Amino acid sequence: MRHSDVKASRLLSQAIATQRWDAIDVARGVAILAMIVYHFSWDLSFLQLIATNILQVPAWRWFARGIAGSFLMLSGLGLVLAHAKGFNGHAFLKRLMKVGGAALAVTGATYLAFPDSYIFFGILHCIAVSGVLALSFLRLHPLMILAAAALCLAAPSVLTHPALDAPWLDWLGLGSTDPVTNDYVPIFPWFGLVLIGVAAGRILLARQKTMSLAGWRSRGRFSGLLIWAGRKSLPIYLTHQIILLGILYGVLQIVGPNRMAEAQPFMIQCEASCLQNAQPQTCRALCSCTVETLRQSDLWQKVLNNTTTAEDQTRISRAAQQCLRQSPPS
Repeated sequence: MRHSDVKASRLLSQAIATQRWDAIDVARGVAILAMIVYHFSWDLSFLQLIATNILQVPAWRWFARGIAGSFLMLSGLGLVLAHAKGFNGHAFLKRLMKVGGAALAVTGATYLAFPDSYIFFGILHCIAVSGVLALSFLRLHPLMILAAAALCLAAPSVLTHPALDAPWLDWLGLGSTDPVTNDYVPIFPWFGLVLIGVAAGRILLARQKTMSLAGWRSRGRFSGLLIWAGRKSLPIYLTHQIILLGILYGVLQIVGPNRMAEAQPFMIQCEASCLQNAQPQTCRALCSCTVETLRQSDLWQKVLNNTTTAEDQTRISRAAQQCLRQSPPS
């Protein structure tokens, strides 16, 4: 192929790359749908409408990480395609201000709602900062980018140190302990996933055959809905939790909390104390009996509100002893 033909092919690929890809919007829409499913389940757990605490279930934690990772990889891929014909400073700054402003809004809103666990470096903060850091990788060879990605992914395993526990360094993710926050997506290891997306974009641009993916157009209603969600991902992200929590809080007022979820903190404390002298099965039965006994008295609300006095603790101990006498010998 002549040099002029190669150049023309490259220019065509760059022109195609900067167009809106339905395939990428569908992928982003799937990630948005998965995020809503996760947050709906988290809200059910947080409001104690279900007995399961999803934060304690490994499968749910990996599901959340997979969602965050997909957003970050897509942001890296999109960054390459958006600047395929050269760095577009105006478009980049416009996007950075939009995502960065949304990240600050999330910090402010969660500080008011959850002051002890507000989001100071979540997924939007990571996308904004990673977008700036990724600029220097946009013209590198994919293998070099993937090598840098591997280093980022490995960093928390080899570079973690107590000296990096200072709050102002929490955004790095290299401290010996994680901070208390409802969404924590630090640069390490998560920037590595952005770089994987950048490498994928570079590979796509170099292969003429894969560029046909840019020309795919949705025909179905469901994929069309996903495309819409993918293109409106930021406003959906900012508003969906307000809607979900509002609806579920209304449900909570009607049906009340799940009985098992409501009793979980007391059960954990009760069983931990009981296990010093008895078997797990015996302790669970004893503590369950104690909960049911307390529900029939004025003590239960005090237990839930953590306002019990020394006298109340004595009454709780008597209720447990009564359950112990009623239980069959093990």
